Amino acid sequence: MTVRIGMIGPGGMGQAHIDRIHSVIAGGRVVAVSDVDEVRAKEVAGRIGATAHPDSASLIGSDDVDAVMICSYGPAHEVDVLAAIAAGKPVFCEKPLTPTAEAALRIMEAEQAGGRRLVTVGFMRRFDRSYRQMKALLDSGELGETLMVHCAHRNPTVPDHYTWDMAINDTAIHEVDTMRWLLGEEFVSARVDKPKKTSLRFEHLQDPLVLILETESGVRVDDEIFVNCQFGYDIRCEAVAEKGTVSLADQNAIEVRDGSGHRNSIARDHNDRFWGAFVTEVQEWISAVSRGEHTGSTSWDGYAAACVCDAGVKALTDDGVVKVEMIAKPAFYA
Repeated sequence: MTVRIGMIGPGGMGQAHIDRIHSVIAGGRVVAVSDVDEVRAKEVAGRIGATAHPDSASLIGSDDVDAVMICSYGPAHEVDVLAAIAAGKPVFCEKPLTPTAEAALRIMEAEQAGGRRLVTVGFMRRFDRSYRQMKALLDSGELGETLMVHCAHRNPTVPDHYTWDMAINDTAIHEVDTMRWLLGEEFVSARVDKPKKTSLRFEHLQDPLVLILETESGVRVDDEIFVNCQFGYDIRCEAVAEKGTVSLADQNAIEVRDGSGHRNSIARDHNDRFWGAFVTEVQEWISAVSRGEHTGSTSWDGYAAACVCDAGVKALTDDGVVKVEMIAKPAFYA
């Protein structure tokens, strides 16, 4: 069975997914596209032999579409995810599921009313080989209990439309979800420390910043967010446990040693660094859809991440520790 996919928002991330689906991923084909930019929708559709729809509602309702991928602007996600749920179609939604916890709650309520898990959130780091090996080691208990995790999320630069709150709900959200998954528990509080600002930033940004999170059992996670580091896309993670530590290694295929020193290349963006994770994530989703099953992050994961980010954004403007507020996890997502 070939899963016929409708793509909403074939921009940078959407087109990267299309390329992967049509070149290295088995079992799926993008057969329909829609975008707020009608010209772009028609251009992409023409290039891949798909149908350009005038709007997302038309695409979701099409009998030629088995499943939906949403790669549009975050605030637009809720309406289309709810429409896909109403149509009974599996939907892969890039992060964030929604910009607020309140909106994510509405999605969970609709999904539970339908009685079937249909929503997968695009938290791709769960599919990265290095993170998976780290989780397997921590889960084995070989190093004892995890006590602290140190993270860093560095981008070479960001565009001028990157708003002050996006450091939390667009960038740090990756570590928020990955650490929830890695540690197997929820966060209960957030705090933001504000180091000296880099001069190589837009004036409205606090850059860098450090997001400090605490889990239910007291594990402390610190996440350095530095979105104008200039030199590359640099993702770091070190878990400190009772009997040892485990950390991500550099993601380099080769190393060069010559008269200039010993070096390896640095990734330039998320598609470069996490290409393999994206492939595994989308392949597992398509395979699950073809079997009538669900895989990957759920609506609960999207909601929980939004709750933490809401607290983080508040902590960015308020001094001190902010409590993470969330409902009890429904049995539907157990």
